[in-house]
Amino acid sequence: MNHFLDFEKPIAELEGKIKELRHLSGETGVNIVEEVGKLETKVDRLLRQIYAKLSPWQKTQVARHPERPHFSHYLKALVTDFTPLAGDRVFGEDQAVIGGLGRIGERAVMVIGQEKGHDVESRVRHNFGMARPEGYRKAQRLMRMADRFGLPVVTFVDTAGAYPGVGAEERGQAEAIARSIEVGLDLRVPAIAVVIGEGGSGGAIALAAANKVMMLEHSIYSVISPEGCASILWRSGENAKDAAEALKLTAQDLFRLKLIDQIIDEPMGGAHRDPAAAMATVGRAIEAALADLETKSGDELRNLRRDKFIAMGRDLD
Repeated sequence: MNHFLDFEKPIAELEGKIKELRHLSGETGVNIVEEVGKLETKVDRLLRQIYAKLSPWQKTQVARHPERPHFSHYLKALVTDFTPLAGDRVFGEDQAVIGGLGRIGERAVMVIGQEKGHDVESRVRHNFGMARPEGYRKAQRLMRMADRFGLPVVTFVDTAGAYPGVGAEERGQAEAIARSIEVGLDLRVPAIAVVIGEGGSGGAIALAAANKVMMLEHSIYSVISPEGCASILWRSGENAKDAAEALKLTAQDLFRLKLIDQIIDEPMGGAHRDPAAAMATVGRAIEAALADLETKSGDELRNLRRDKFIAMGRDLD
């Protein structure tokens, strides 16, 4: 891992020392096993201490970590026989939303997710995961196809929000998001959504009107980004940390408020420290959820999903 967040600087220093010792050992032949072991123990202890008490703003930073696995990584790790399906059959293709047919475990599923990209070129190509109306209309098309053929829908949410450009608004961004939510609520097949990084505003919920909504331990899900909230309330993005506290955007807050159904544990230090382990855990959670939902009838799935969303905010301790 090459990128350290501000609050991870003590860890960065220790790991830098470990790297230096290993380099020195290779050049001189000095046995540094014991010293490296002590430093690795310190790193592990420090990681546990720091990540046990992350603030909402720190969790926001972890959710946006550049080395955190994106949807494309989950596709490669969890989905076999993937066949991408493109276009909304109305305007065009939107690469911020990727979808298609594949298998998770032994089950055939429709997989849809938002891809942010991992470098400059891919981020521009995928528009940083911010979909235009054609992206949401593609998602609608694929969800309807899954419903027609009796395939479960699995979505991966990772977006700062829907694209707010003039062209997107001219082509009906709000309507496309609302219709995606409607289609999601109307499905008669199992629907599972996983927030793997950042879940922002209607751009996220358009893919998360599911029977079971799960979040990774250090992901976030909110009606607006902390920076956007701060710019409205304080007229300055400098208050983003205060906004993150007020928004209750962490997985732990949302589970307590009964707005999500499950928190998926991440490796110590976040999913970016061990992407393979994080993605394997997500895969097991999805398979368990599918096994639980596949015993229910289409009408039961639809009614349970609708009842769940209608009840949100009404039954709080």
